[in-house]
Amino acid sequence: MRSPIAAAAFAVAIAAPGAAVAQTDLLIGSTSASSSHYGYFVAVSQVINNQVEGVSTSVAETGATLDNLRRLARDQVDIGLVTTNVLYSAYNGLGDFEGNPLDAQLLWVYSIAPQNAVVRADSGITELADLEGQEFNPGIRGSATEATTERVFAELGVAPAWVRGSTGDMVDAVKDARIVGYVKSGAGLALDASTLDIATSTEINILGLTDEQAAAIAEALPELSIVEVPANSGQGTEAYQTWAFAVGAAATSNLDEETAYQIVKAIMEDDEFQRSAMASVGDLDLAETTLEYATTPLHPGTIRYLTEQGYDIPERLIAD
Repeated sequence: MRSPIAAAAFAVAIAAPGAAVAQTDLLIGSTSASSSHYGYFVAVSQVINNQVEGVSTSVAETGATLDNLRRLARDQVDIGLVTTNVLYSAYNGLGDFEGNPLDAQLLWVYSIAPQNAVVRADSGITELADLEGQEFNPGIRGSATEATTERVFAELGVAPAWVRGSTGDMVDAVKDARIVGYVKSGAGLALDASTLDIATSTEINILGLTDEQAAAIAEALPELSIVEVPANSGQGTEAYQTWAFAVGAAATSNLDEETAYQIVKAIMEDDEFQRSAMASVGDLDLAETTLEYATTPLHPGTIRYLTEQGYDIPERLIAD
């Protein structure tokens, strides 16, 4: 079934003064409900519903980026959480989208997502190489974390015994010592809520990259960033370096320019709901963050808003 946005444009009734604004219902694909990113998109939905006349949104729990991009391609969601590295592959018809490029365009970026390799402290594992043959989760099924983790570990020449499942299932598996750990996106430079949940009952370690590993990943996977995470990002953790990508929202051309413009304007000018859901968002200028970390063209509605605000849009972020 096609989503409402594919069948109806954002329109204002003009038959008579005071006529009602036509309603457009949009579905936002997010991620696991146990993730702080899910809570962020609940806040996004509140902003849109409160600020954008004639648009009503709801949030669906999904398998995150890869799942959302596939749903966007099938018109099953109208806006989706994406990571910039996987969106790059989808837009250019690479990787899982080989030969089938998707016209998904970035709306905004709201977070940098360090990829945290979390293990039980009692596992005896102290570095990524120790995960060879160990039962370990690369990220929730269908997510950008899962796909990126597998590429990173292949590049490092480390082969864990991958265990698949949802975030909730994997959190329980780590707590019960059925797996040694998992990879989970951070909430900015802080640990994600699910990792903090594990840490309340189970001592954990975060496995960082060595300088040699970081250099190898930077050379082989240039769409990723290497970030330095400071000490005490959660539960007394030490400083470490890891791989990362940016997280944002995307839509296809089925989301018309006017609707996208009104949504992006509301999101970038909100200083309440998003910060309440994800504290790290409050420290960011969303416009500048979007322009800095976008790796694919922006939606025309985003370009219109940023241009009105006086920003110059790089040619690489404008679709041909």
